[in-house]
Amino acid sequence: MRRVVLALDQGTTSSRALVFDEAGNVLASAQRELTQHYPQPGWVEHDALENWWTQCASAV
Repeated sequence: MRRVVLALDQGTTSSRALVFDEAGNVLASAQRELTQHYPQPGWVEHDALENWWTQCASAV
């Protein structure tokens, strides 16, 4: 069985997933963009469910 590590990153503009092997080499990567919401100047908000679903989509 091959051992790998799945790393998830939640950024401001996207969700990302990387898969590494035991030597630290990247085997796969994916990214999904997020919708930015600006309720007032200088503020940015994200939908928590969109964060969750984009993380799930990038990990598959």
